[in-house]
Amino acid sequence: MKNKPLMVANWKATKTIKETVDWVRKAKPALEGINHATIVICSPYTSLPFVASLFKDTNVKVGAQDVSKFKKGAYTGEVTIEMLDGLVDYCIVGHSERRRLFGETDDDVIKKVDLLLEYRISPILCVSDPAQLDSYIERGRAIIEKAEQIIFVYEPPSAISGGGAYHPEDPDETSRSIKKMQEKIGKKVVTLYGGSVNPENGFKFLAKENINGALVGQASTDLSVFLELLDSIKTDGVLV
Repeated sequence: MKNKPLMVANWKATKTIKETVDWVRKAKPALEGINHATIVICSPYTSLPFVASLFKDTNVKVGAQDVSKFKKGAYTGEVTIEMLDGLVDYCIVGHSERRRLFGETDDDVIKKVDLLLEYRISPILCVSDPAQLDSYIERGRAIIEKAEQIIFVYEPPSAISGGGAYHPEDPDETSRSIKKMQEKIGKKVVTLYGGSVNPENGFKFLAKENINGALVGQASTDLSVFLELLDSIKTDGVLV
């Protein structure tokens, strides 16, 4: 029997502070009652203090969507690891949108992973395909040496909804790709799938042996859809 799935909500660049507070206040009673999954909410930077405060002393965890590759200094506009320290438990790095739209490189992502590990914030490392994982392993010692402290996400760019229609990858193909990643790492690690996960397909992915949870984008921004997704994976085939 598998452990509790890790469900990471990536709100991307959506929700004002007011919208965040409204979402959390409505969601809190339902999410506090969920014990069949570990839930992480990754809001925009501006909302992080409010999310952290409103979910304090609950089972819901808080994560950031990114972090600067610079530790501190004269880097106008950057949000550094020291600013996130004590505020979040998790942080997404290497998302395909960051790479495609903002030119992030493998070396940039590895620097971020190193900083997160140093500050004991769990990196949620997005990997487009097994070949990209080869690059991370070659360039970053920590990717293997501290793999157990990293959450790996198989996130094929072609499956990202981007706020539009869902176009997920085939669950069987996803499971095979994740298995290849696990074999390359050579250790027992947490591996998620990210890419158009929704209430209609969530269980199909999480029922696969190699998939330990999901990085949820569009479906996490609408509370009713997100709760429906969480309910859809509530089955003896997935849970502890």
